[in-house]
Amino acid sequence: MAMIAAEAGVSKNTVSLALRGDRQIPPSTRKRIERIAARLGYVKNPVLAHLMTELRKAHPAGFRQTLGLLNANLDREAFTRHPTIPVYVQGCRERAEAQGYRLDEFWLHDPELDGPRFNRILRTRGIRGVIVVGLMKTNELPHSFLPVWEQNACVVTGVRTKNPTLSFCCVDHHALVLEACGRALALGYERPALVVDEHIDRLVDGRFSAGMSVAQQALPAKRRLPGFYQVEAARRDPVLFKTWFERHRPDVILTLYTVIRRWLQALGVTAPRDIGLIQLERRRGNLDWAGMDQHNDLTGKAAVDLLVSLLHNNEAGIPPFPIATLVSGSWVDGGTVQAQVGRD
Repeated sequence: MAMIAAEAGVSKNTVSLALRGDRQIPPSTRKRIERIAARLGYVKNPVLAHLMTELRKAHPAGFRQTLGLLNANLDREAFTRHPTIPVYVQGCRERAEAQGYRLDEFWLHDPELDGPRFNRILRTRGIRGVIVVGLMKTNELPHSFLPVWEQNACVVTGVRTKNPTLSFCCVDHHALVLEACGRALALGYERPALVVDEHIDRLVDGRFSAGMSVAQQALPAKRRLPGFYQVEAARRDPVLFKTWFERHRPDVILTLYTVIRRWLQALGVTAPRDIGLIQLERRRGNLDWAGMDQHNDLTGKAAVDLLVSLLHNNEAGIPPFPIATLVSGSWVDGGTVQAQVGRD
């Protein structure tokens, strides 16, 4: 590194920052230093990179690099009061602490924040990587923040974004439904049905409905029931759900919503006596339900790991080939299903 610095006419610290892709160094200077390093045969030392990671872990009270944690939810307080987002945040915090990083929190919808200003804040604080948490209503990122996505390493949790598509970590929604349906069939249920709002299914690129479609291929045609995708409309007009249910009569429902239980009770149908209910994302306060733990804390941890990897490899900006990390869900027993007996 001293040889590179001498030939480039800069300090060793400038060389170190340039070879890490630090935006403090002008692009022309970075490229000139990278060319000199390549000509002199410089190769990044993986042992040293590992050592620096271990040093950050061993000295958490001293100087720590900072990552940005961007709340993309419409609710400014979603990190503490949303039903699921705090679990992602917990995972991010735990893994960042273990890796020797600290987190600075921001809100995407802050009226005083836009892309250029956010970029300036990140530069001032020496933040080169951002984790986006809390997208629930859309999978499109604001165009005004394009400079942020273009100039920093960014990872999204929960969904695959569009315009632009960034590297992301989320539960494997497709496998999640396959596992849940398989559990229902193993208990003896014969007519499973999916109840998920169409907006949520689109948000995850149809992976809920696709998983259900694949699971139903193992069933006779007469037992392949259509799903109910008008949940938000049915909150205003429960007759929509009533009409669908009375027409198709599933014996087990896979869903994200506890309100389904109340709608069924209004129809005189009780779980698990008359029907099975499986929640595809068991949440705090709903522990009596059987269903799938999406392990959103592990998604948060995976997001930090991926972001740190991008930073170590000087990979910033919108990736030409986004990386997807999928986390497996797991089944948790509960009181809303029971083994079916006496079936032919």
